[in-house]
Amino acid sequence: MVRSSSLIVALAASAAFAQKPAITYKPPPPGEDDRPLITEIVAGSQGSDYAFKIEFNKEPWGEGCANRCANATIFLDTDNNKATGLKLKDPKAAETGADLAVTIQGVKVYKETSSRPVLKVRVRQYAEDSTDIDQGRELGELDPVQDSERVLAQGTSVFLLIDANVGDLPTASKARVIYHPPDSKALVGTIGGLAAGASRIELFKDGKLSNPVKKKKTDYEKL
Repeated sequence: MVRSSSLIVALAASAAFAQKPAITYKPPPPGEDDRPLITEIVAGSQGSDYAFKIEFNKEPWGEGCANRCANATIFLDTDNNKATGLKLKDPKAAETGADLAVTIQGVKVYKETSSRPVLKVRVRQYAEDSTDIDQGRELGELDPVQDSERVLAQGTSVFLLIDANVGDLPTASKARVIYHPPDSKALVGTIGGLAAGASRIELFKDGKLSNPVKKKKTDYEKL
């Protein structure tokens, strides 16, 4: 993976990201053919956004993982209410009640004679008639180039700001975060919802506030 000095970002010690992770997971030691798995999710609200710091057990995109890069989904029950959002056949399933799904994928974009690694973040909303995780309404697709103010990938970490104004998401003072690792039980954590308000999560660049700033063309963009 090519890294640029302009992407060396330090996270401010704000209350939201200084808090304990909503979810932690210790996966088995990864093999060469295993996809990267999430090991830690820190989440909170930032104004009208949901902010995430997501840690993987190995780099989620790039040449290092070749064709076995990340394909991980985080579910968010934005009003902590299983009666709204996704209605799985099993009402006791952890994902039942999810209103939002955020999928992080490391993929390759192919051209006639070449290919390049790309990180994609797909956002999907679940309505009252959604009975399967694939039935949600696509709200958008983000990447670190086109959406540099909302997506940052650095090593094994991915930072996200997901706009809660896109779609018609319910809100409450608490929200549930769900991650279901392969061949494991679903993991659930609780965070403060948008209705509760929270300290602003600030990203800094070279010690200076960068929220947002216009960045020069990076090595990632030159790939």
